[in-house]
Amino acid sequence: MEKQVYIKKNNDKMELFSFEKLKHSLVSTGACKEAVETIVNSIQPDIYDGISSNEIYKKAFALLKKYNKISASRYSLKRALFDLGPTGYAFERLVGALLKEKGYKTRVSVILNGKCVTHEIDVLAEKGKNSYAIECKFHAKAKTTSNVKVPLYINSRFLDIQEQWNTNSNHQTHLKQGWLVTNTRFTKDAINYAKCVGLTLLSWDYPKNNGLKANIDTLALYPVTTLTTLKKKEKHQLIENDVILVKELINASEKMKNIGLSDLRIHRVLDEVKKLCYNNPTP
Repeated sequence: MEKQVYIKKNNDKMELFSFEKLKHSLVSTGACKEAVETIVNSIQPDIYDGISSNEIYKKAFALLKKYNKISASRYSLKRALFDLGPTGYAFERLVGALLKEKGYKTRVSVILNGKCVTHEIDVLAEKGKNSYAIECKFHAKAKTTSNVKVPLYINSRFLDIQEQWNTNSNHQTHLKQGWLVTNTRFTKDAINYAKCVGLTLLSWDYPKNNGLKANIDTLALYPVTTLTTLKKKEKHQLIENDVILVKELINASEKMKNIGLSDLRIHRVLDEVKKLCYNNPTP
């Protein structure tokens, strides 16, 4: 019988640990049932009251990596998003790429005039006759959430831009809506306010079954920070060279050479890229 223990979450709150939840997160990576059972059984004796969720993740990741490196890459997605920092530019590029895959025309870091002041918009997206102003809030720590003050501020900026945009006859589209995207979570008040004013929210797990994780897995738009065949320094060197997505490495052999990767290492990286992005399990 599984013992009941309370673990410390990233927000410092204590929560009853669920072995079923751990199993589900491992299965969603494409790992086989046998490997999942072995990993869970190996971890179970090490779980104790007060252990951090991060410690459990590290144990599970290390074991999963031995069984299936591609599954380990998928399992590391949440941490990989934090590793995109310290600036928010790489995260903005990722959000822009997600929207592009969904049929939007996108531009990153766009300066727009408002009725009152000028604003820098992280991502401007266009689809059909409508445009959307998207603000990206990147956080380096999991415990940082976006409270109601954030959508309040973002919505006021959007309304300023919208009034100017939609009265300008030179614009071919209608600025329809503001969006707010974060790699962590929104508070309940933030979600309620956004629903009330018509601001679209996207976070790690919101909306349910259609958050960042679900979209990245479905579209296989993984950041380079998920890869197990690259060292941390190499990942950041690639980001500095504007290679943000794993898929972009297919045509980036020269950039990998420039940061010191041998032909053999490049071959191994590209092998992981192909398996991760083109043999992607449905979550």
